[in-house]
Amino acid sequence: MYFFYDDLFLEHNPGAGHPENAGRLVAIMGRLQSQSWFGQLRGLSVRLAVDSEIKLNHSSQLIQALEQINKRGGGGIDSDTSLSAESLAAARLAAGAGLEACDRILQPQSDFRKALLLLRPPGHHARYDQAMGFYLFNNVAIAARYLLQSGIERAAILDWDVHHGNGTAESFYESDQILYASLHQYPAYPGTGAESERGRGQGLGFTLNIPMDAWSTDQHYKQAVLTRLLPRLIEFQPQVLLLSAGFDAHSRDPLADIQLSTGFYEWVTRVVEEAVTPFTGGRTISFLEGGYHHQSLAECVTEHAACLHAMDK
Repeated sequence: MYFFYDDLFLEHNPGAGHPENAGRLVAIMGRLQSQSWFGQLRGLSVRLAVDSEIKLNHSSQLIQALEQINKRGGGGIDSDTSLSAESLAAARLAAGAGLEACDRILQPQSDFRKALLLLRPPGHHARYDQAMGFYLFNNVAIAARYLLQSGIERAAILDWDVHHGNGTAESFYESDQILYASLHQYPAYPGTGAESERGRGQGLGFTLNIPMDAWSTDQHYKQAVLTRLLPRLIEFQPQVLLLSAGFDAHSRDPLADIQLSTGFYEWVTRVVEEAVTPFTGGRTISFLEGGYHHQSLAECVTEHAACLHAMDK
């Protein structure tokens, strides 16, 4: 399995007391490095996404606005979202990691078909022309656009972050080449993700929102995965699977009210991979999104990573 992490991600500092802080990655890396299999992962090359690549999914105006804030040494965008001096470089690196992973897993001679990307800032709330919800660029959406440009005809994005990925959903709302499927607490931030939001025009039916009630448990999520998510994924037959892998639906997370266990993330990784591998050939890229209780985040990412690694052998 390919793996990407860089210390530059620790330099992105959205402010004192902010839940999306460097301690998230410190906790994850500390736990991963203690695993006996960690040394078997193959690192991806460092790649900063350039403007033309970011513009696969974002406007020139957004890039220019972030550049202006960066030139001032940082600053706020809204009450949730801000940049420090290294934030824009970290965001370009996060987007570039997704592009590098796409290139690697698409190589016919590749020994690895899966990639785990531990990124900051995350991305799924970032809209075409607006950074929001802690996020600057939409890493998974940029990668999906890049896959289509590279000749992939159908890719699925599965988003199990506890918050709806409004930016990603908007990006592909009129596309029949990207299936966007999301399980999320509803209603909750950002207020989107109703079941009735199914896509528009050519994309009608290619957005699958599965709203979950507050206090939903493993049992509720498993039923939704088995009865609603998997049938649609199998029907779509994606050639590549992209995961917006947030872990803030865990019972200990402070920013939501879903009650998932650590073990759920191993289960959902395994059952989804088993369902789509006949179509993807095992090609999966996992992008870190949310998760704000450091210990549970590290535990969940490790369960997820171990499952992906085991299925890539």
